[in-house]
Amino acid sequence: MSEYNIINGQELLHICHEKGLTISEVGMNLEVERGEMTRQQIYEEMRLNLQVMRESIREGLEEQQTSVTGLMGLDADKLNAFTESAIMGRELTRIVASSMAVTEVNASMGRIVAAPTAGASGILPATIICYGDTHDLTEEQMVSGLFNAGVIGLIIARNASLAGASGGCQAETGSAAAMAASALTELRGGTPEMCLHAAAIALKNVMGLVCDPVAGLVECPCIKRNAIGACNAVLCSDMVMAGIESIIPFDEVVTTMKNVGRMLSPDLRETAKGGVAVTPTALKIAERIRMAD
Repeated sequence: MSEYNIINGQELLHICHEKGLTISEVGMNLEVERGEMTRQQIYEEMRLNLQVMRESIREGLEEQQTSVTGLMGLDADKLNAFTESAIMGRELTRIVASSMAVTEVNASMGRIVAAPTAGASGILPATIICYGDTHDLTEEQMVSGLFNAGVIGLIIARNASLAGASGGCQAETGSAAAMAASALTELRGGTPEMCLHAAAIALKNVMGLVCDPVAGLVECPCIKRNAIGACNAVLCSDMVMAGIESIIPFDEVVTTMKNVGRMLSPDLRETAKGGVAVTPTALKIAERIRMAD
């Protein structure tokens, strides 16, 4: 019988308390229990993910990515250059710019880590790596953050969805923000309960967010939603570290996200048939791209 076959947040907390483990340690043990790789091999695989994430941030900020369509590019670099003037401060500006950098690399066909999806790939790496670098965390600590995030993503996937096609953007950038908020909270010394509070608040903050990609591409508004997702993750971690809790438990929030996703019109779930994807400007962009092909 599995010791780590986690179905929901309540089971996760029970395991954490019973065994005296952090969420990241539970994540590692879950992978070991599957028996496909040794503990060291599992760690090395996750360390490789971290390296790819770091490289995608560097590439996006230093090599000024532009997409084939010309729909996006250089915005991460612009925000990064604005760091000293930004009201939100140097650290958060760097995180937000890095989240955009990763998704610009994705849109330009570069190498990224889906976290949990390509469309939401900037939030988790930007949050963990930028925070880790600023606060002198070790590589091992940042890898542990990825294991924490993986557990949160697993629970959301099992009880709701990580796909915009089935749950809207709340399921993509919302889930990524929840994963990042939880991971960041653990890295800051938060308890498993605090991690789930942060994840719950992050999901509630974007409940019902639609998926409406212009021209069906993961560029607009996806890249800027990664930016707000990174802010969401940091804000939620700050709130719980200050002692704020989510009134609605994590598991109930995840179930609600699933139900809300089902209620969304198919036109608002990645089909590009609703939302900003059907504005006059968006339709002109889609036609221009179609003609170019």
